[in-house]
Amino acid sequence: MLEREAGGRATRRYDLDWLRSMAVLLLIPFHAARIFDVWEPFYVKDAQSSAGLSYLVALMGPWQMPLLFFIAGSAAWFSLGRRDPSRYLAERFRRLLIPFLFGNLVIVPPQGYLARMREPGYAASYLEFVGGYFRDFRDLTGYFGSFTPGHLWFILFLFVISCSVLPLALAWRGEAGRRWLGRLASWVGRPGAILLLAVPLAAMKLLPEAGGKNPFFYWLLFVYGYVLMSEAAWQRAVDRHRRIALAVGAVTSAGLLVIWGSRPGWASSVVGDLLVGLMETVNGWAWVIALVGLAHAHLDVAHPVLRYASEAAYPFYILHQTVLVAVGWFVVRWPVGVALKWALICVVGGGLTLVAYEVLVRRSRLKRFLFGMKPTALKSAAAE
Repeated sequence: MLEREAGGRATRRYDLDWLRSMAVLLLIPFHAARIFDVWEPFYVKDAQSSAGLSYLVALMGPWQMPLLFFIAGSAAWFSLGRRDPSRYLAERFRRLLIPFLFGNLVIVPPQGYLARMREPGYAASYLEFVGGYFRDFRDLTGYFGSFTPGHLWFILFLFVISCSVLPLALAWRGEAGRRWLGRLASWVGRPGAILLLAVPLAAMKLLPEAGGKNPFFYWLLFVYGYVLMSEAAWQRAVDRHRRIALAVGAVTSAGLLVIWGSRPGWASSVVGDLLVGLMETVNGWAWVIALVGLAHAHLDVAHPVLRYASEAAYPFYILHQTVLVAVGWFVVRWPVGVALKWALICVVGGGLTLVAYEVLVRRSRLKRFLFGMKPTALKSAAAE
């Protein structure tokens, strides 16, 4: 639940609810585009790649998951305002670890099976495949049929990060911590200062990765989201910088397009790689600030659609990639153009994901538990 305190009472942060729901929905065109991009393998790949969809993936990549981690950190501030640490950890276990384990047993393996089905002559049944799947750890991407957490890496990272940050998060809620956050908020309010927070993020990217993802980078984004909710001065700084952040995001996106398109030799050097990585980080952070600021200015309103979307967003996330891969497995064989294939995968895959949530998850108390939802439908605007 994303709330704020105002005049001694809690009010909704509808803007962050909207932003989270839209970020999850945008994963449909993003992961559908992965079937046609040139960057890396995927569970299903079309024989014909697309430069346009490759650029779509590249442009969304720097900010989409960072935005979700940022919003998750914001939600943690309010969660700890209503729960003691033990209840907070119990809720993290129920909301994150259980869906992660269930998803890895039931939701993700079909993606690996479809990846194996691409191999010429592979004719094992699904049960035969699963028998070896949970013993095959040679490649955690899973793009060739080995065990993988798939897109649920986000849930695992979120569980570890939200638990590991707890001592620091509690310290910041104390008197001394609030004073320190207040001084930091004063600095962030200076012109351009909030954009400089991209530098620590870039430094985090130099630390070791886990399964191709950097937990330290996402840890800091979670912390940024948590800290933003601690002082109104932080949100004011975001609001004042939203236009310049939008400009920085647009300029760096254009620069990255030029680099990706021309593939200059310097970009393959160590220094060039660091510079491109820094540009991607600045780009992603600028878009996060711009989107949070724009949402606060224009989307801080309740709506019946938001009530449904906020509750559906989490199970929709868990389900969506498996559905898209299954739809894509059939569509890539059709003799139509790439643009039409991508559009069909988006529309059919997104629609079937919503149907699966509505029919298989939403009305079942057991499924709601396994997908990390509250036992009954929400009466307020959004799920926590």
